[in-house]
Amino acid sequence: MQLTLERVGKTVGPSVHLYPMSLSPTPGAVTVLLGATQAGKTSLMRIMAGLDVPSTGEVLVDGRPVTGMPVRERNVAMVYQQFINYPSMTVFDNIASPLKLGGRPRAEIDQRVRELAARLHIEVFLDRLPAELSGGQQQRVALARALAKNAPLMLLDEPLVNLDYKLREELREELSALFSAGDSTVVYATTEPGEALLLGGYTAVMDAGELLQYGPTAEVFHRPQSIRVARAFSDPPMNLIEGELAEGGVRLPGGLVLPLVVPPGASRSVTLGIRAGALRERVREGDLALAGVVELAEISGSDTFVHVATAVGELVAQLPGVHEFGLGASLSLHMHPSQVYLFDQAGALLLAPAARGRVTP
Repeated sequence: MQLTLERVGKTVGPSVHLYPMSLSPTPGAVTVLLGATQAGKTSLMRIMAGLDVPSTGEVLVDGRPVTGMPVRERNVAMVYQQFINYPSMTVFDNIASPLKLGGRPRAEIDQRVRELAARLHIEVFLDRLPAELSGGQQQRVALARALAKNAPLMLLDEPLVNLDYKLREELREELSALFSAGDSTVVYATTEPGEALLLGGYTAVMDAGELLQYGPTAEVFHRPQSIRVARAFSDPPMNLIEGELAEGGVRLPGGLVLPLVVPPGASRSVTLGIRAGALRERVREGDLALAGVVELAEISGSDTFVHVATAVGELVAQLPGVHEFGLGASLSLHMHPSQVYLFDQAGALLLAPAARGRVTP
């Protein structure tokens, strides 16, 4: 199915929840709505589902206007941050409910329920009631029921946010495989850039009720059209350094000049951006060294995030491995011109690194 939003906006009293935006998620693929809390993701999904009516604009399905059509008249599956299950039904019957409503044969229902339960690691709970499960287990039941419905439009509003870290990582990979095996148009909301990269497909970056950029996920990641998109699609947020054009490149605070070939016509004042994963402790040929002092070091999984005060401002580096840095210790970070983004005075992209290999948000 082709879902189309034409100049859709939403206001509640004096508050603007969504500024007018147009979006047509690619049929049969995953579109990730990426943005911080209160970016407008849930408001947009509620309009897609028919739970809310837009204040402006129109919603179409396969070219037919459905604005104002209630959700019960639409073939939509939706999973929220907070699990919603039928409390009086067993886990098996919860998952089977859309299949039974569709009149599927009993053998097919049994096979599909057990297949989804196994994929979501809840097969041992099929005879239990939802109240006997943990919150994470109940959320997996809700996910399985939505997947069982196999609706042409599936909306998932941060469905993994309440699960523990290990299970979240496992289910992301499972969901990616399940989505690619189905025919549904999937819209998946998340605050995490890494989740968008793992799910692939397409990404719509949102901020403060605005749709900033939409396109293939890798393309949006590698070529963010603005500083706002670059910051939203980086975790931690992209390091930004104010600079000005100089002979041979861009002059940074403290007088350092980074050699860059700047596009003609660029404004004198520019902003340089570099992702945390592109800053290194070890030097390589062509690097610019930034001497600094460690202000904070955080270990997260198999990486260490180091906050360093330098002459160009505070920078955050994502260093592979587990490292110990004493507060106040001297540390030089190194960056290569080939990994730098450049934005003009208005925040629009001037220059982006060439896309290569594995992406890290």
